Amino acid sequence: MRRPAKSETDVVLGEDWVGPTSAVDADLAKGRRRRSFISLNHSPLARKIITFNLLAMVVMVAGVLYLNPFRDSLVFQRESAIVSEAELVADVFEAHMPTAAPVNLAAGDGIDVIEAMRGIELPPGATIYVFDAAGNLIADSSVVGTDDREPVAGLGIDTRSTMLTDLLNRGWDWVASFVRRDHEATQPVNTREIAEQLAPQVRADQTVISTSRDPSGATIFSVATGLYQNERLVGTMAMTSAAGEIDQLVRVEREQVLQMFVIAIIVSIGLSLVLASTIANPLSDLAAAAEIGRDKNSRKVSPGRVRIPDLTARPDEIGRLSGALRGMVAALYDRIDANEQFAADVAHEIKNPLASLRSAVASLYVVKREDQRVRLLEVIDHDVKRLDRLVSDISNASRLDSELVKEEEERFDLMKMVMNLGEYLGGQAADNGVEFITDLPKEPIFITGLEARLAQVFVNLITNAISFCEDGDAVRVWARKRENRVLVVVEDTGPGIPEEALTKVFKRFYSQRPEGQFGDHSGLGLAISKQIVEAHGGVIWAENIRPTDADITSEPLGARFVVGLPV
Repeated sequence: MRRPAKSETDVVLGEDWVGPTSAVDADLAKGRRRRSFISLNHSPLARKIITFNLLAMVVMVAGVLYLNPFRDSLVFQRESAIVSEAELVADVFEAHMPTAAPVNLAAGDGIDVIEAMRGIELPPGATIYVFDAAGNLIADSSVVGTDDREPVAGLGIDTRSTMLTDLLNRGWDWVASFVRRDHEATQPVNTREIAEQLAPQVRADQTVISTSRDPSGATIFSVATGLYQNERLVGTMAMTSAAGEIDQLVRVEREQVLQMFVIAIIVSIGLSLVLASTIANPLSDLAAAAEIGRDKNSRKVSPGRVRIPDLTARPDEIGRLSGALRGMVAALYDRIDANEQFAADVAHEIKNPLASLRSAVASLYVVKREDQRVRLLEVIDHDVKRLDRLVSDISNASRLDSELVKEEEERFDLMKMVMNLGEYLGGQAADNGVEFITDLPKEPIFITGLEARLAQVFVNLITNAISFCEDGDAVRVWARKRENRVLVVVEDTGPGIPEEALTKVFKRFYSQRPEGQFGDHSGLGLAISKQIVEAHGGVIWAENIRPTDADITSEPLGARFVVGLPV
């Protein structure tokens, strides 16, 4: 069964925030000071937020560093460049060869290899090796010597600091030193041996390239290409680059990437802390408020009220959670207050017939006349019936909330139900000399709800109307449908309702009855009816029927109760 939230529970408890600071507030403030901005050791949620954010960043860093896309690109570019350089150097040697005379590199016929080598400008650290057709070394630029290449303005190796890269490399080398074999770590790299190994691999119109590393990890590029006279292979030329040519470039690029990632990680941690503080801290405050209230109240004879922090200004789920918790606590205390008031009202209502009973019983012992004894017995019987009726109504009222929640709603024809009640209660009205009139639509009006409970409402309203009527009065029940609601009205031509009682008739135990009906009603009927109607999402109110609405002081012509229900 749906139960609409009361308007009272949509706002926070007034005493919750306008009252003086309580011990709960002091404990919450103490916890906030101890927690400061964010306390990772006390907040598993904050640790998770920071950990998950850093994991994604670390995976990205590892992927960029170990996949080395920029290094692979630089290696490919350098290999292409050294192949072009080697082929250009080979063209220089071929240009020194005669076109018709025989060429023998070993004997020096047709070309002076050493003289030609001395005229070539090489990059610093680069070496040229020339082999004859049999693979014998003819000349070595490191021995012969070559012209130094003039530096080009604006072209140079970036020498910026690579502190982070160096630190990572040292760490990696330290780890690798435990698994690296000793001879691999100390074995030097001989560029001549590399050239001698590449030279025999050269075939007609082919160029061979090889990439290797020295013991320090520096990269060395080696290229071998053929020397041709009239398309006849007369020898080979090998060229090796300086060790570590691109390593410094790679280190600089990697350093820049690492610096960006360090900044990104710092920013990520900072944003994670801010995010964690805006999520974990408010949730911690909400949990702490509930826990403090629970722990303190468990040690008190008269427990205080739990005070949930007001975070409803936040436009997110935490704001919704705070509002929901505050509304739930407010509704809970409203229900507690209502139960306490109900218990007080019950005690007060039961005292009246009990006092009358006590007085009648005490008088019964002392009276002598028979007619007085009969009168006292009648009073006792009346009060016992009154108590029985009161206890039954109280029991029904106390169980109403739980029963409304448990019962299942069904779709039914409201007009058919009201018509059946009219046929049943019309006889009771006729016995009292009261005319019963119904004015209901011919077409059915279906609503979803608890038919038996709503029937209880209309039975109560109609019987009340009949009880206030005298011989010759009338009771009229009519209904109209208005868009998405239906109005059912019960009117009578009785004395009406006193103006001061219009706002009180739906309160528990309030009863404004004629003298002859004293004690015949518990005053719970209209309160129960209001509770049932509001549980269906409807409204109920009372008003007087006046000859003119312009004059509210005119004598009422009767009373009217209106029930509005959603269709």
